Amino acid sequence: MRKQYSLAYLTVRGCEPSEMAYIAGRVGYDYISLRLIPMGIPGENAYLPEDKAMIARTKAALKETGIKVLDMELARILDDVDPRLYLPAMEAAAELGAKHLISSAWTTERRDRAYIVDRYAEICDLAKPLELTVNLEFPTFSRLTDLQEASDIVRAANRENGGILIDSLYFYYSRIQRAELEQLPRKWCNFMHICDAPETIPASSPDMIKIARDERLYVGEGCIDFAALLGSLPLMPYSIELPNIKRLKEYGFEEYARRCLETARTHLETIKTGV
Repeated sequence: MRKQYSLAYLTVRGCEPSEMAYIAGRVGYDYISLRLIPMGIPGENAYLPEDKAMIARTKAALKETGIKVLDMELARILDDVDPRLYLPAMEAAAELGAKHLISSAWTTERRDRAYIVDRYAEICDLAKPLELTVNLEFPTFSRLTDLQEASDIVRAANRENGGILIDSLYFYYSRIQRAELEQLPRKWCNFMHICDAPETIPASSPDMIKIARDERLYVGEGCIDFAALLGSLPLMPYSIELPNIKRLKEYGFEEYARRCLETARTHLETIKTGV
């Protein structure tokens, strides 16, 4: 089975979902990955589920191109935020054909592990009737900073549609070992985020955030060991989450998306995945 690739929201941040689908179709992606739950950060364009015209345009573009929606973000676990607020976005994602939902934890220290487990379980319960898996990510600057912490939450919640989302950047930043990946339950592995990174790991969260949101590298351009990463996990779709503001401005949405896909294919196609 060939490797499949998705064009992620952050890679072409500011591009409307319908145009993402057209670009993905022209360039050669299999999927797009959308953000229908805004985070309220600078430079973010809000594509809201209640925008019925936007949803209709996206559905039409998906039908015309044959591109599918892989996943939707971001159902964050926050202090005093009811996960039911995410339900309209989940429903819109399901209407568009998405199969997966991304979650991550950004609570303060006043919220203990039990709170994160309960909120994650609640998100899973909301997503299950929509046939969405809930994939818990662990950005190194978030509340859950490594695979062990994220796995502990998913295991404790014990939901059938639970999963783990590994981003190659955080794989590198949190220094995950192959043994950890090989022990990960295969049923938790639904898709992966990929990009590359400079060798030096930033010492502070603000510097990590800067790279994560604005300065990621093409796959094969940095120092991430993709042979170890892909070789320790089963074959799954790879969502290219590769925001690089300088290159996006230089090339524009379509050419930058093309370069991201071409470099990923060049570097990853010969790597054998795990079983």
